[in-house]
Amino acid sequence: MILTFATGLIGQSSSDTTRSDSEQSRESQAMDATATQWSFQTAFQYMPDYFSDDVKGVPRKPGLDNYLQLRVVAPIPLKKLTILPRLTFRHYEDVATGKTGMGNTELFALIIPKFADWGNGRAGIGPLVTAPGNPDVAKNEWGYGFAAAIVNNTGQWFYGLLFTQSFRAIDPKTLGPDPTTSDVNPLGIAPFINYRFGSSGVYLGTADLVALYDWNTSGFYLPIGARLGKVWVFYKASLNIYGEYRTSAVYKSWEGPAVQNSYRFNVSYTVPVGK
Repeated sequence: MILTFATGLIGQSSSDTTRSDSEQSRESQAMDATATQWSFQTAFQYMPDYFSDDVKGVPRKPGLDNYLQLRVVAPIPLKKLTILPRLTFRHYEDVATGKTGMGNTELFALIIPKFADWGNGRAGIGPLVTAPGNPDVAKNEWGYGFAAAIVNNTGQWFYGLLFTQSFRAIDPKTLGPDPTTSDVNPLGIAPFINYRFGSSGVYLGTADLVALYDWNTSGFYLPIGARLGKVWVFYKASLNIYGEYRTSAVYKSWEGPAVQNSYRFNVSYTVPVGK
């Protein structure tokens, strides 16, 4: 599956009082999918409009209308590395056909060696496996691949780059009008940057932007959008709530769906290891 990897969560403390992962603040950790913490996330993605220009002489097919996502991260800190197993479920709805069902469930394990963790940032890579989904909204087959991430925190800025390459089972949003028989799915590249406004917990950043390159057709897809959210830091946990808007910026060479208006609401509850 392509990383929408977009991701991937009483008694409030002050902004930078409690730190873990060396120099990284708790506020930054709450937005960081690579931090060593338990994470419980739910999100709803609503995609009511798609571009309907022509692709090879026929109207571009729309994608699915919405999905509900549930994600859990269970960290495994070891002496020389940290493993972050992440399990993701998505339930899709296709209003045009009236069909709904579970997509390809994804299990991803990000492996971060100690030498690749410099306190306020880190880098890692790991395998991913996708289980068969409902054939009405996904591929009914197993998939596999890998993903990698590098992130950094500087002052009020948090930024990074994620990428994913998978084979066989594919995110239904990326399917073109005539899928090839190739097992190679599009390469997913997801840059992001967030800025936190002082100690308010409010932040502004890029939306879940996954650029896609299709190895089979050389097509390229680039979304654009913004995210506004707020983090609440408690004694032993953090709460991150955000909303975002996204549209398609570059899609003419892309044969799959190109969303025109997409809205996302997300709630994440995170508990750093050792808290």
